[in-house]
Amino acid sequence: MSAVLIILIALALAFDFLNGFHDSSNIVATMISSRALAPRVALTMTAIAEFLGPFLFGVAVAKTIGDEVVAAEAINMAVLYAALMAAIIWNLFTWFFGIPSSSSHALIGGIVGAVGVHAGLGTIRLDGLEKILIALFTSPLIGLAAGWLLTKAIFALAAAATPKINLFFKRFQILTGIALALSHGANDGQKTMGIITLSLVTGGFLQSFAVPTWVIALSAGAIACGTAFGGWRLIRTLGAKFYRIRPVDGFAAQVSSAAVILGAALLGGPVSTTQVVSSAIMGVGAAERVSKVRWGVAGSIATAWLLTIPATAALGALLYLGLMAIAPVRQALLAAY
Repeated sequence: MSAVLIILIALALAFDFLNGFHDSSNIVATMISSRALAPRVALTMTAIAEFLGPFLFGVAVAKTIGDEVVAAEAINMAVLYAALMAAIIWNLFTWFFGIPSSSSHALIGGIVGAVGVHAGLGTIRLDGLEKILIALFTSPLIGLAAGWLLTKAIFALAAAATPKINLFFKRFQILTGIALALSHGANDGQKTMGIITLSLVTGGFLQSFAVPTWVIALSAGAIACGTAFGGWRLIRTLGAKFYRIRPVDGFAAQVSSAAVILGAALLGGPVSTTQVVSSAIMGVGAAERVSKVRWGVAGSIATAWLLTIPATAALGALLYLGLMAIAPVRQALLAAY
């Protein structure tokens, strides 16, 4: 492998690590806030489950990201570098300010922006992009509805229960947390697999798009490590700023989120774990009382969601132009293509 390809793989794994670091809040925030598990125990358990996710549920999302969005002839190493750098910068920016944003949106935006400048928007496969956008923009609504419906059902079934039922919800959050972590690993971890595999095809190391086992292992390991370190700024946002989360809230949010994310992973739809979990938390709170949810916080998060794709597309385009403007970098990147 050339140095350019090795650096690209390292950059992709850095994005994957930050994805886990950034999105760990989605998995553990409700468990920690409802005091179902200690923070370090929750993060360790989640990291292990995230590593196993893609091995258990396949790599359909990786194929969508790497093989269905952009025509192969429109991709070169500079495009991949610019897309990954744009996504990493956006993740760091939103993490610093404690804003739960979508790593999926960031990566897609970076790819679209870099490819648009390099080969024109006509090289983007609209059917593949449509599949991704439908998954990304409908999944939060489904998560909101699922959280609301499940909570209403729980309240109806447990109407005559004693306060001891909270112990049930606390203990079962261990199982629901594992299910959510498996679904996150099966969905988010695959985005890096798609990029690395695409770089191997672009560099001539693979004849067709098929994710090697070592790529699965590296990507799963990187997102698991990121999760183990945990993004505490975002954990505080998701776990406390919407409303005070109780064991029943955590249980309902995790079950509804896991169902939506895992279902999308099996269908090959890359969704934003951040969006789905945040929406499910809001749906759970609204099911008890609409005024319980701090909708102002939800509005600021929604604004970040809407800005992510255009912001990272612009950033990806600028980074691509910047890389091409530096002669030694341009020569190295184009020689590796």
